[in-house]
Amino acid sequence: MRASTTARAGQYAALLAYLVFLAFPFLWLISTAFKPARELGSLHPTWIPRDPTLDNFRQAFDEQPLLQAALNSLAAALGAAVIAVLVATPMAYVMARRRGRLGRAVTGWVVVSQAFPFVLLIIPLFLVLKNLGLINSVPGLVMVYVVWSLPFALWMLTGYVRAVPAELEEAAAVDGAGRLRTLVSVTAPLLAPGIVATALFAFITAWNEFFFALILLKTPERQTLPVILTHFIGAEGVADLGPLAAAAFLATLPSLVIFALIQRRITGGMLAGAVKS
Repeated sequence: MRASTTARAGQYAALLAYLVFLAFPFLWLISTAFKPARELGSLHPTWIPRDPTLDNFRQAFDEQPLLQAALNSLAAALGAAVIAVLVATPMAYVMARRRGRLGRAVTGWVVVSQAFPFVLLIIPLFLVLKNLGLINSVPGLVMVYVVWSLPFALWMLTGYVRAVPAELEEAAAVDGAGRLRTLVSVTAPLLAPGIVATALFAFITAWNEFFFALILLKTPERQTLPVILTHFIGAEGVADLGPLAAAAFLATLPSLVIFALIQRRITGGMLAGAVKS
C-alpha cells in the first residue's frame, strides 16, 4: 500500500512538473505583453507587472496590420480544415472498409509522407502554384495546407471509421441505401467526434504554420499572423519585445478558445477511434 501511494505521488508530481513546463512560456508571454517598457528592461523581472498597461497592444496594431493578418490566417485555416475533412472522409471510408494490398500500401505511404521535410515539398508546390497563378494568394496557401494536413487527417479518420460497426452499414444496404447514402446518412453522423478532432487538428496546424506562408506570401496585406510576427524583429535581430509579446498573445487566443469549447468532442473522438468493433 505504501509503495502504491508513493508511486501515485510520484506520478502526480511528474504531471505537475510537466504542466508547469508547458504553462511557463505562455504565462511569461502574458506577463510580458502587459509590462511597460521600463519593466521590460529591468534587471529584476517580475511575474506580475507592477504597472500593467495596454500600450504594447496599441503599438502592435499601429506598427503592423494584425487584423488583416488575422483574417488571412482565419481564411487559410478554415479553408484548409473544411477541404481536408471533406476530402479525407470518403477516402478514409474506402481505406477502412476495403482492406487489401492497396489499402495497406496507401496507409504506409501516408505514414512515410509525414517524415518528409518541408524543404522537399516547397519547391514542387511553388512551381505548381506559379503555373496556376496562385503565388502570393490565400487560396494558393489553402491548397498547400490541404496537401500538408491531408495525410494525417486521412490516417486519423481511418481509425474512426473502423470503430463504426459494419453491421449498421449492412442494415442500411438491406434497406436499399447505396454507398454514398450510407456514408452521408449512417456513417458520417457517427464520425462527428472524429471529424471535429480532425478539423481542429487541420485548423490549428494551418493557423500556426510559418514556413510555407513565409515562402509563398510576399506582400504584407496577404501575409498571415505567424509571418507578421517576424516584422517586430529588426534587421539586427533586436526584437520589439512588448508589441511582439502582445501580438503573439493575441495570435494564440483562437487556438486556445476553440480547444476549450470543443475539448469534449476531441476526447470523445479519440476514445471512439481507439475502440474497434
